[in-house]
Formats: sequence, structure tokens, C-alpha cells
Amino acid sequence: MGRLDGMLALVTGGTAGIGLAIARRFVAEGADVVVTGRTRATLDAALAELGPHATGVAGDAASLDDLDRVMQTIGATGRRLDVLVANAGGGSEAPLGEMTGALFDRVADLNVRGTFFTVQRALPLLRDGATVVLISSISGSNGDPGHGVYNASKAAVRSLARTLTSELRDRRIRVNALSPGPTMSVGFSAFVGADGEDGTVLRRIEDAVPVGRVGRPDEIAAAALFLASSESSFVAGAELVVDGGMSQV
Repeated sequence: MGRLDGMLALVTGGTAGIGLAIARRFVAEGADVVVTGRTRATLDAALAELGPHATGVAGDAASLDDLDRVMQTIGATGRRLDVLVANAGGGSEAPLGEMTGALFDRVADLNVRGTFFTVQRALPLLRDGATVVLISSISGSNGDPGHGVYNASKAAVRSLARTLTSELRDRRIRVNALSPGPTMSVGFSAFVGADGEDGTVLRRIEDAVPVGRVGRPDEIAAAALFLASSESSFVAGAELVVDGGMSQV
């Protein structure tokens, strides 16, 4: 038996990288999974991999109209959500002196506004006792230059896990933050790939991780499964850091 047998889960941004790995693991653990993605093409590719226990809805987590459409689609099935993973996030960055209002809004809208309203719009669908996992990042605790808005947005996501746990306590809905470190996702691969043939950037990152390597998306998915399942029944408002010790020692 799987740890999520018979459950319904929503994973936003579930068509690639960490989100797809989470959806894949949830399906393997017996859940029916709804994934969202920005384009039909990425959704179709993800669904072909995930199989018959997954469905997809195109939508941008930064758009309230899209979020409403996602929730309406799920609501039409007559089922309640057992697990919500607010994974959609990301965004470009710029140093302080080069940041524009438009770029600031894009990053903040996706990571903070999108996460907050994903949970809000899902509230009527979440069953009492459901679990919510917010994907933050160790960047929320970092002060590395040139990433001020992204770092602050991920710190806000971690803060939301605390506040939303307090607000939803009467419904016994546990909200936790999951903060990955460097993980070989699509975005990270592109980042280190821009380094060229010598791999200097990747080696520097690996040297900063006590276990000596970057993470795999399936390792982040295993942590998400823990927070989504009854294995974490006494964990609420917490942050689970999965970074090979990079930010911990």
C-alpha cells in the first residue's frame, strides 16, 4: 500500500523539475494528482509520463483567474483535496541598481502572491485535516548579492507556513515549508550549463555542500511526501531544509 492511497493531490508547476518529481512520487504512492503548467505542450508531456492517475490544467499561478479555473475544474469532479503542494515559482533576477518595477512584480507575484492565493483559492476544496506543502528555498535565508527579490520572496513563503498553520488550526490543516538547496532541475541545469565546458560554477557549488554534490529532484520529492503524508502528523508550521547541509553547517 502507498502512503497516499486514494488521496487527491494538487501540485502547481508540476510539469518539470521538482514539481514533476513530486507528482511522480505521489502517483507512485497511490494518489490521484492534478498538475498545473503554463502551456498545454508541457502539460501533455508531463501527463504522458505520469500516466492515468494524473490530470492537468493549464494555468499561471500568478493569475487569479487561472487559479480560479484550476479550482473550478477540480471542484467539478466532486472530490476534495487531501494534499496541496504550492510549487510554482521562480523568476528572473537583477542586482539592486538594475531591478525594475516590472521585474520585481513578476518575481513577487509568482512566488508570494501566487503561493498565497493558491492556498486561499483551494480552501473550499481542502478537506479538514488536509496537508499543504509550500515550496520555499534555502535562498530565503541567504543574502547572496543580485538575488534580493527572489530571496525575500522565498523568505515570505516560509513565513506563510507559520501564519497559515495558525489560521487553519480549527480545520486541522497542517501547512509546512519545504526548502530545497541546489537541485539538478531544469532551471539549475541551465544555470550551471551557462558556465561552459569547465564546470567551474557547478564545482564551486558542490564544494559548498557538505555531502559533496547537488540534490536530485526525487530527493526533494521524498521530503514532500513526508510532509504530505501522515508520517509528519505532528509537524506543522515548520521548514524542512533539504540541501545536503549547505545552509546548516
